[in-house]
Amino acid sequence: MVGWFEIPVSNMDRAKKFYESVFDIKIGIHNLGGFIMGWFPMDSEKSGATGSLVQHEMYKPSLTDGPLIYFSCKDVANELSRVEPSGGTIMQAKTEIGGGHGYMALMKDTEGNRIALHSNK
Repeated sequence: MVGWFEIPVSNMDRAKKFYESVFDIKIGIHNLGGFIMGWFPMDSEKSGATGSLVQHEMYKPSLTDGPLIYFSCKDVANELSRVEPSGGTIMQAKTEIGGGHGYMALMKDTEGNRIALHSNK
């Protein structure tokens, strides 16, 4: 049901570098009338929502407020290994969810947002 998400950032260059490094992707920057957006890559052949980093005065990064976004990974350990070298903080190490639901981890990005990772192995 989720079609799009937006992650607030204070410094687009820093946030772009962090997310590109952790997820091994390229983010395209777009200025849409004062909204600086860093679009995550989209693959129409894969399921799941895509979204954007957003720098604007109405968007405030938060460690506790707002929804928690889970990024799907092949193995949470891969992305988690790149969090601290990229300037983020690991808040919860790879943890089995139980009931056959895979694994998750929590990180704080360079902007102060709480972000989750999920994988089946």
